[in-house]
Amino acid sequence: MGDAFKKIRLAAVQAASEFLDREATVEKACSLIREAGKNGADVIGFPEGFIPTHPGWFNFLPSVGSKALMFSKELFKNAVEVPGAATEKLCLACRDANIVAVVGVCEKLPGTTGTMWNTQLFIDRSGELLGKHQKLVPTLTERMVHTGGQGSTLRAFHAHFGTISGLLCGENSNPLAAFALSVYYPLVHVASWPAHFGPTNVMQDNITVATRGLAYQMKCFVINASGVITDDLIEHYGLTKDDREYLERVRRLPGASIIGPRGQVLAEMHEPGDGILYCDVDLEDVIVPKVLHDFAGHYNRPDVFAVALAPEERQLLIKVHSHLVGDDGAEIRAEGAGERAVVEGRSKFLLIGGENGQDRGKKK
Repeated sequence: MGDAFKKIRLAAVQAASEFLDREATVEKACSLIREAGKNGADVIGFPEGFIPTHPGWFNFLPSVGSKALMFSKELFKNAVEVPGAATEKLCLACRDANIVAVVGVCEKLPGTTGTMWNTQLFIDRSGELLGKHQKLVPTLTERMVHTGGQGSTLRAFHAHFGTISGLLCGENSNPLAAFALSVYYPLVHVASWPAHFGPTNVMQDNITVATRGLAYQMKCFVINASGVITDDLIEHYGLTKDDREYLERVRRLPGASIIGPRGQVLAEMHEPGDGILYCDVDLEDVIVPKVLHDFAGHYNRPDVFAVALAPEERQLLIKVHSHLVGDDGAEIRAEGAGERAVVEGRSKFLLIGGENGQDRGKKK
């Protein structure tokens, strides 16, 4: 008899955001989640930065020009707190639709006024927010508004059918990130993409090349979800004639697709515009490719090379409790004691410890 692997339906979203409108885009996302659930989907993947909008204007506008700065301000005002009111609505929609969702958002911390992350939310069919992945390195002009993600978010999550992972845009061609996720043995991976790249690059070609290779390397199914260029988007940007012609040309190209564990294209959108692409898959199909090439296991050499991952969350401000210990072992308190603190010229250790009580000593 042996182990049983599920047959599931995958859904790839190809849709436009409601430009820089968090509440309206959340409602649209919830509607798409419920639509996919009614159509029997088990997993749905959304584009990069879907809520409230991916900052694609930097591909065309001066980064510190008045219009770009205005858009950046609105992006922050409409960014998503995790958890928060927006995530609650998304979680409720997933529970109603009995579906797992990976949703691209622009994330901010509650009570802050400047820093944002390019993030994927992972939501279980029970309505539980499983966690998030923050894009490790914002691509090119994204760095104007996004900071690098935490290594602690480079991981996969367990769903009812098995393990699911995700990466954002150019990360899907990062071999180190792909390998770090491979050790979780994901069965499904969501690759989230924006509506467009810059005028020298056709995004759809990049999606196909990057994710067919990714699926072959990781031996899993890949959902490619992409944004859509609309008339409103072009008008908001206020473009030159050449830039407008570029977007008018690439908007006719569909972006959503679903890739199999051998790198084969299983399904792809044939029409531009909003829609959901579906594909029924048998998760058992990952086994033979993995038996042949398991880069997270037998088909690798950890004695020759390995990937080092810093999984802890890093903070800019670390609260340090400092105190001194004299030769007699007695503690000497010193206000604001630092590494070079001296008390009465005595030989001493300076102990520096965090709030968790783990101290380290240095001979002074």
